[in-house]
Amino acid sequence: MDGATDDHKAGIAKWFLLRSPPGQIQQVAKDVQKILMSDKLYQQAASEAFPIYNMEQMICLELPDGSGQVLVSNCGALDSTHYLDLRTAQVATVDHIKQICTKIRPATDEELPSGFVEEYRSAIDSELLKYVEEAFPRGSCAVFCTAGSTAEEDDAPFELTALISASKISHQNFSSGSWRSTWKIQVNQELQSVDLTGKVHVNAHYFEEGNVQLDTNYEGSDSTVLQNPLDVATAVVNIIRSKESEYLLSLEESYSKLSDNTFKELRRKLPVTRTLFAWNNALQLSLSREVTRELSNLLFYRSS
Repeated sequence: MDGATDDHKAGIAKWFLLRSPPGQIQQVAKDVQKILMSDKLYQQAASEAFPIYNMEQMICLELPDGSGQVLVSNCGALDSTHYLDLRTAQVATVDHIKQICTKIRPATDEELPSGFVEEYRSAIDSELLKYVEEAFPRGSCAVFCTAGSTAEEDDAPFELTALISASKISHQNFSSGSWRSTWKIQVNQELQSVDLTGKVHVNAHYFEEGNVQLDTNYEGSDSTVLQNPLDVATAVVNIIRSKESEYLLSLEESYSKLSDNTFKELRRKLPVTRTLFAWNNALQLSLSREVTRELSNLLFYRSS
């Protein structure tokens, strides 16, 4: 970084921090700090990068009193360090760089949705929690009201956002991965409809004797009829389960074809050695075998 200004150096450091694989920003931060050789520049970069990274990764932190967890996300952010946990009706103060929750306080009435909206939100949250506990090892979820939080029975439509965050970090096995999904739920009382639009983001990183990453997205949508809160919750979570399972199956099918299709496209058909590559034995090769195994494991195989 010789010749670069301090702002430029901090900007480069921030770039590297933001592109850390799931669960690895602390390790990247240690290397960045050594390269910068300046605590001031490191703090500048870290103070900007960590909040963005934590919200993008939707990290989940234990509450200090052990009453639950808070999911760090844009949906629950009250400001840059305070995050709402509607399940416990508390506000958590987060130290982004240390990635810990330092204290909590009760949420005020103004920070909570109306009683009518809360009926739907809490019902979906309870049903979503069951799904996540079944499907995702060490997974977390939360449901927020992201529009129309003051809506009452005869008022304007409102929007809920369901978040799912699950990760598998195994540094000793040189692998990490995350599954993050965001489902926006539009509740329209006038039309008696509930519309869903969702996005799933999967990232897997395998770095033993190399550096291989998978970074892929899926988008889906569906709708159901507006009913009572419990029936709506069941319908909404069934849609989410169906869409995500469908996407997972498509990924598994892609992995099964890695050796036959993807890796072939990465190699010259006739290498400079003029020796044809034995594709019929590709599964015996370390890269093919290990990537297929590790990436499949990182997608949290689920029992049906």
